[in-house]
Order: sequence, then structure tokens, then C-alpha cells
Amino acid sequence: MKTFFALVHKDADSAYGVTFPDLPGCFSAADDLADVLPNACEALELWFEDEPMVEPRALDAITTEVAEELAAGAFLLAVPLLTSAGRSVRVNLSLDKGILEAIDTAASMRKLTRSAFIVEAARNEIRGLH
Repeated sequence: MKTFFALVHKDADSAYGVTFPDLPGCFSAADDLADVLPNACEALELWFEDEPMVEPRALDAITTEVAEELAAGAFLLAVPLLTSAGRSVRVNLSLDKGILEAIDTAASMRKLTRSAFIVEAARNEIRGLH
């Protein structure tokens, strides 16, 4: 999994703006700080649907490039690029029976399969870690 650094900035009367120094034109926004990372992950995924893969630069190179913005109050955020390999792999998981029942109930409510629900939950959790 590759991680790109995003520059997050906010003016007093605006939403949080997110840009990627390694990816000119890739941007996102969020009204709430809690939505910045999920929205940035989505923007990153969408960007690479039409663009070739590039290697993310090191933190120190990014920090040097955006030093003025950082001094003005912006901050950097590590954003994971979650990609799909395009194929499913069968795995064997052991889960508590009560948790499995809760997963099945939640999946059913969302009209998802158990596998799709677990993938969605894992993707959301991974996005929240960075």
C-alpha cells in the first residue's frame, strides 16, 4: 500500500481544502475535520483511475516544498492509496459467533454480502488509521 502526503489548509470562512503535492490537480475538501481523511482517500483513488501510478515522495521533500503553507497553519496528512487487485481471494477467518451474527445483520441491512461488508469495514478502518 502506497501512502501519499496531502496538504490540508483551512481559512476561517471555508471548508478544509486538501491538495496533493505529488499529484497536481488532485484535490478534495471537507466541512468537518473528521471527513478530511476519507474524502482525501476517495480523491486519491479517483485520481489514479485515469492517471499512471507514480511513486510518492519522501516526507522531507514534501515538507521542504510546502514549508510556507505549513508555517501559515496548514498541516500534512498521510493518505493511503487503497487499490483493488481486481480479483478475490478466499480466506478463512475465525470470528466470535455473536460478532458474526452482528456482521450478518449489518450486512443484510445494507444489502451487502458478508464479504462485501467486511471489505467495506476494513477499508473504512484502514482509512481511519492514517
